[in-house]
Amino acid sequence: MSAPLLRVEGLTVAFGHGAGRNVAVEGLSYHIDPGETLAIVGESGSGKSVSSMALLGLLPPRTAHIERGRAEFHGSDLLALPEKELRALRGNRIAMIFQEPMTSLTPVIRIGQQLTEALVEHRDLSPAEARDKALEMLRLVDLLDPPRRMRQFPHELSGGMRQRVMIAMAMALEPDILIADEPTTALDVTVQAQILDLMRDVQDRFGTAILLITHDMGVVAEMADRVVVMNKGRKVEEGPVEAIFARPQADYTERLLAAVPRLGARGQEDGPRPVTADPALPGEVVLHAEGLGKTFAGRGGLFGRAAGTVAMDDVGFTVRAGETLALVGESGSGKSTSGRAVLRLLEVDEGRIELEGEDMRALRPDSLRKARRGMQMVFQDPFAALNPRMSVGRLIGEPMYIHGIAQGAELQDRVAELLRRVGLEADHMSRFPHEFSGGQRQRICIARALGVEPKLIVADEPTSALDVSVQAQVLELMLELQQSMGLAYLFISHDMAVVEEMAHRVAVMRAGRIVEMGPRRDVLGEPRHPYTSALLAAVPRPDPTALRGKLPKLDLDTLPMGALEQAAPNHWVAA
Repeated sequence: MSAPLLRVEGLTVAFGHGAGRNVAVEGLSYHIDPGETLAIVGESGSGKSVSSMALLGLLPPRTAHIERGRAEFHGSDLLALPEKELRALRGNRIAMIFQEPMTSLTPVIRIGQQLTEALVEHRDLSPAEARDKALEMLRLVDLLDPPRRMRQFPHELSGGMRQRVMIAMAMALEPDILIADEPTTALDVTVQAQILDLMRDVQDRFGTAILLITHDMGVVAEMADRVVVMNKGRKVEEGPVEAIFARPQADYTERLLAAVPRLGARGQEDGPRPVTADPALPGEVVLHAEGLGKTFAGRGGLFGRAAGTVAMDDVGFTVRAGETLALVGESGSGKSTSGRAVLRLLEVDEGRIELEGEDMRALRPDSLRKARRGMQMVFQDPFAALNPRMSVGRLIGEPMYIHGIAQGAELQDRVAELLRRVGLEADHMSRFPHEFSGGQRQRICIARALGVEPKLIVADEPTSALDVSVQAQVLELMLELQQSMGLAYLFISHDMAVVEEMAHRVAVMRAGRIVEMGPRRDVLGEPRHPYTSALLAAVPRPDPTALRGKLPKLDLDTLPMGALEQAAPNHWVAA
């Protein structure tokens, strides 16, 4: 048996000094063999990213301190190497790709220069040789028209294309180890599947070992050979991927796996699972949207204005009291635009929007403000949605005060009751948003939305920024509120397993149009549109024994994108 490529022993990393220091990683040990994929998993704050950045000397030197440990790589201790020697290894023998490629690429330098820079630095190639190698790598990662991509800037590429560039850049020097820190978290499910396939292909070609850092257990099941589970800076379990999923030994690993939503687990049921004794059934229509259209104007150029971007084209749907309609699709499909449009947070070019029978587009500003009591929104990032200078009591109470619902002592009592309703404490009123976890902040956003007693809540990716265990708690809360209060949800998501947990009906969007809509069981269980089938085929399964196959190839020229026609009772498909 060959010696490990990398062996980490007793790694301890702390931030700060003295009694107040925060130990981010404590006593971490693991090894990775040549050609192997080792996944380090855990929730936010578990220390998985800090431990990997410590290997390459990427931690902030003034605040982070490696207190002890060794990281042996080809006979050298990475943690003790001087900066000059570490720089020779970084990007050369050990490469890293990060979660958000846009922040990893220099926005003012063309892709070609960023690709060739490391080749010239580490391989001493001439500019012409480096360019040839860069073009070869772009072809390897399946980027169309590599010469054109070399001339472009990062902002001119999609998220998936930028991540392909990062993989090409990392693999151009044929490193021994590729550290991939949440490489697909910011990507759509279909793009994620393509990137995972690409990483496997590149690994097979170059024999590279992959250190995969993620919280997505579906990605772990698909990619990893072995798994290290971390919690609060410590390793709690390690083993082969099959054993970790089938027979977890640590309680924390069991809880982590139990919180992961699994597509197909509720496939035979008509709606979400009941979480109250007497759940409210779908009732009267709360929201009716019909024929919505929105085109964002193109930028002006030398020869006139460029063509606009069609964000919505003849979009229509209804949502009933006590019902969840899920809008699903890739980035740019128009789902978030549709959610904002029904609340009149942006104005549509055409169409009709009715809330409980009232024409929302006909309302003047004063009337619209009153009508907004009946419709509220919960956003993807709770920290960005909360004013950091306001206490939680003021944040939750402000909408009720503005709408004349309560003030003074009554307002305080209502805020306290709302906090208890979403699983927080009344004495949290005096705290500020930064003093809460991500899941608690999302509960605060939900409490604020509930304060004005809305009929409709538009939830735009409300759990995508949360860890799986926190996600499960927030979804449980949303189900309990809906079933006890009869709330209507327009639930926007790209996570099909979460949609299966929450939705009664599903509408699939592509390029601004709804291409399939119907009961959740039918759309997810027996999709009629090829695009829906492709979305479902791309979902990673959190089960190492049930791996995803190759993605189906879509012929975009012949993809049905016309008017919806009824394919089955209440099930509509684009012709």
